[in-house]
Amino acid sequence: MVRRFAFYNTSSLYKRKDDFSKKDIISIYRPGTPYKVYHQKTWYSDKWDPLDYNRDYDFDKPFFEQFRQLMIDIPWSHNTSTGGVNSDYCTACFNCKNCYLAVGNTIEDCLYIDGASNSKNCVDSMFVFDSENCYECVNTENSYKIFFSQYINQCLDSAFLYNCRNLLNCFGCVNLRHKKYHIFNRPYSKEEYYKEIKKYDLGSFNNLLKFKKKFNEFKLQFPRKYAEISYSDNVIGDNCKETKNCYYCFSTTKGVENCKYVLYGGLNLKDSYDILDCGSNAQLFYDTAVSGMSGCYRVFFSIVVIAGSHNISYSMNCSSSNNLFGCIGLRHKKYCILNKQYSKEEYEKLVAKIKKHMDKMPYLDKKGRIYKYGEFFPIEISPFAYNETLAQEYFPLTKKQTLKQGYDWYHRPESKYKPTIKTKNLPDHIKDVNNFILKEVIECAHGNNCQGPGVFRIIPQELKFYKKMNLSLPRLCPACRNRERIKQRNPLKLWQRQCQCAGHKSDNKVYQNEVEHFHKNKPCPNTFQTTYAPDRKEIVYCEECYLKEVG
Repeated sequence: MVRRFAFYNTSSLYKRKDDFSKKDIISIYRPGTPYKVYHQKTWYSDKWDPLDYNRDYDFDKPFFEQFRQLMIDIPWSHNTSTGGVNSDYCTACFNCKNCYLAVGNTIEDCLYIDGASNSKNCVDSMFVFDSENCYECVNTENSYKIFFSQYINQCLDSAFLYNCRNLLNCFGCVNLRHKKYHIFNRPYSKEEYYKEIKKYDLGSFNNLLKFKKKFNEFKLQFPRKYAEISYSDNVIGDNCKETKNCYYCFSTTKGVENCKYVLYGGLNLKDSYDILDCGSNAQLFYDTAVSGMSGCYRVFFSIVVIAGSHNISYSMNCSSSNNLFGCIGLRHKKYCILNKQYSKEEYEKLVAKIKKHMDKMPYLDKKGRIYKYGEFFPIEISPFAYNETLAQEYFPLTKKQTLKQGYDWYHRPESKYKPTIKTKNLPDHIKDVNNFILKEVIECAHGNNCQGPGVFRIIPQELKFYKKMNLSLPRLCPACRNRERIKQRNPLKLWQRQCQCAGHKSDNKVYQNEVEHFHKNKPCPNTFQTTYAPDRKEIVYCEECYLKEVG
């Protein structure tokens, strides 16, 4: 999983020259690397031909060494976004409009957002679907004007919610269904609610810190379901919806079936193993990342293989092609090896020989790890340093740890922007913030532990959102805010545990059950695999006990 993550950059952007036009562009590939980068419009045009970079297979060199040289020689598209309007500072963004530092599909006016779909005017959120005007939300669906919430569906005008459905005008609530005018799970009349809610002014940063602390403590008083799995059958994992017969899968939806070890799979992904972000009627994928669309099948050890491609191995950035081995950038091609065209008979004969050669002469990385046929690309041939990729976001390493494992580390040069204001000197309340803030360079509150450049700015679109929604200014840079959101999601790991329902109470005696369960006054015998580690403070119930309490 880490190896696949290390080839996927969704957050590191750089100003550099287009190697074709020599104009300035914003790219996921930093300047100073050996890779040639063309603007996406040029890359997809007929102004160059990927077949011009073909080469014969050399049986005196390991395959991955030859592939790495092809990576260096051939041009790369400057970004992975498509169909964007006024969204130059986005990666992996499809059909997006007026977005900034966003990753998503069909989103508009979204800022600092990751994994959104069909949403509008959402800021600093992760996995927000079919929603609008949301802020600091994680796993939110079909909702409007929701702030600081997680695992929400069909909620309106609320803040600080956890695992709630169909709520209206609620604040600080956990495990509620079909309610309105509640504050910390306590009901109020409409008049009382609006009178009380004035005390919870999120325009003040000091208020916000106080509410966050109170809500985090409040959440621990209620049970959580062992996993977020819904409308699914025979699934082990977390955050799975409309999924069937899948094991150790995370964030799957809409028809994923018969798969193992998937992160981000959807839209009828079937019969596939070891996957990162694939779907759209894809089948028979193995050890592959960011691929699919239009019925791709039999894609192995590859990255960004799309648009009906099939029988592809060890290839990158290929579309509408079939029978490729070790190719980069090909479109509407077939029977190619290292971007060289062959006949069907020549191709099949040579591929068989190459597979045997990969076993006979494996690639050894700088740490002596062996890569034969059947292994994904070695991390050391990734075009990105470890700390530029998704790997660093989910499996963070220090520079020392990264270098010890033989991976590249990008030492970001000190920002040329010096802070003009510290976060402690920012106005506490958004009502006291004027357009002056747009000129300030703000020092990230994490200081030397900042995950980004150490400073950040507020853009006009962002300030307008905070003002309209009465939300205080952030004190962390976008990179650190993203890292804090990732921490809200459980790790991509499972533990075998037993339900913590001990009869009439949870086993830590914090939560009192409201109804009798099937095991009556005895501890629940159900066991499960869960992303909640045994030493965590949360109360974890099996699905049967949880549904009895929450519904």
